[in-house]
Amino acid sequence: MQTQNLIGGRWVGADSGATFAVTDPATDEHVADVPKCGRAETARAIGAAQEAWGAWRSKTAAERGEAVRKLAELMVRDQERLAGLMTREQGKPLAEARGEIAYAASFLTWAAEEGRRLYGEMIPASFANKRLLVMRQPVGVCAIITPWNFPSAMITRKLGPALSCGCTVVIKPAEDTPLSALAIGELCGEAGIPAGVVNIVTGTPAEIGDELLSNPAVRKLSFTGSTQVGKLLMRKAADNVLRLSMELGGHAPFIVFDDADVEAAVAGAMATKFRNAGQTCICANRLYVQAGIYDEFVGRLTEAVSCLKVGRGTDEGVQVGPLINDAAVEKVEAHVADARERGADVLFGGQRAHVAGGADRFFQPTLLAGVTGEMRLSREETFGPVAPVRRFMEEAEAIAWANDSDFGLAAYAYTRDASRCFRVAEALEYGIVGMNDAAPSTAQAPFGGVKQSGIGREGGKYVMDEYTETKYVSWGVSGA
Repeated sequence: MQTQNLIGGRWVGADSGATFAVTDPATDEHVADVPKCGRAETARAIGAAQEAWGAWRSKTAAERGEAVRKLAELMVRDQERLAGLMTREQGKPLAEARGEIAYAASFLTWAAEEGRRLYGEMIPASFANKRLLVMRQPVGVCAIITPWNFPSAMITRKLGPALSCGCTVVIKPAEDTPLSALAIGELCGEAGIPAGVVNIVTGTPAEIGDELLSNPAVRKLSFTGSTQVGKLLMRKAADNVLRLSMELGGHAPFIVFDDADVEAAVAGAMATKFRNAGQTCICANRLYVQAGIYDEFVGRLTEAVSCLKVGRGTDEGVQVGPLINDAAVEKVEAHVADARERGADVLFGGQRAHVAGGADRFFQPTLLAGVTGEMRLSREETFGPVAPVRRFMEEAEAIAWANDSDFGLAAYAYTRDASRCFRVAEALEYGIVGMNDAAPSTAQAPFGGVKQSGIGREGGKYVMDEYTETKYVSWGVSGA
């Protein structure tokens, strides 16, 4: 297990020798201590990335792609080890952790190939003695700040395209889950990625963030996290006019129409709601079910929820692990309590779950009916295993409820009517729409939100624009 920081190709601790503990959220067991770094170490990491940039950008797209592809292969090779490490520091079931490692590797594989297709352009000129060229060049040193809920995939979704475009990076992983990031850094060296191209700094968020945002060598920030923190970073990034990619909070509606395949809709709701104990930015946070099938849907969903197994991620057959920390559990409890006080019915769950030998961070998969729009969980992202169901009558009503949010990351709808599919997909004010699909995320498609859910896109050909500058060259040609 690598526990040191990666700066300029060397594994180092904090200048002060300070560390902070990484603990297992399921048991409170100590996993490791990692460096508690600040501005000085971050500045050196930025300097290393700046120094390495010239040589890295000068490599061919094929050479860079080969190194990124090799990193993907190494992650697949070490899938079991990386998944086990992730479960220890993050808590998700091993099966989900294995899936995340494969998912994380897919971003690298895609970006390695897409880097070969960073095409330029020649534009027809207005004069015979001119040639107009468009080039795409790497942005430069990129700061990458990632969350704890997908500690490997949220790194590779940024790292793969950044490296393939010719950028160098400084990664600041979440304090709860730094070990997965450091493990990826270790594999970068084995993959042949040169020293200084990838740097990883753990420690004090405010100090590291301030240096990343104020250092003139950094030309881009890619951040995945809460809208509140995203707004703060955007304000600070303005001073250096940093390019930004922001994937922020979500509040996903999940709409089930009368003509839906109920069995498929229930399966979709289970998949998107309870994955990672509901701690995903695109998980269903509001379930709207049309009156004609409401009772059938709720009955089947109740049965499915009651079958979920809660426990430590390392235990066989566990589907719902712990929440990441005490504050997360308290927020879920507050949302459920508020809904109860306002008249919601608890059809299943509704309280903490006791797991033998576990910490007090497990919450029962919970299903609420009789939900109304003024309840907190109808207005705020819960980030926990709570499914609130609300009955609607007409299509327009469901669309209005779905769009009545400051957030616009992901939305879902189930219907067998092809015309309705188009109408609803076009009407929903969201960057991602899963139409009869609870798992829309994939490496070759754009991922990102509208409104206060962020700016920019990750995934597919679109992410390459985030890490390249467009340069226009007007070329005067003599004798033409």
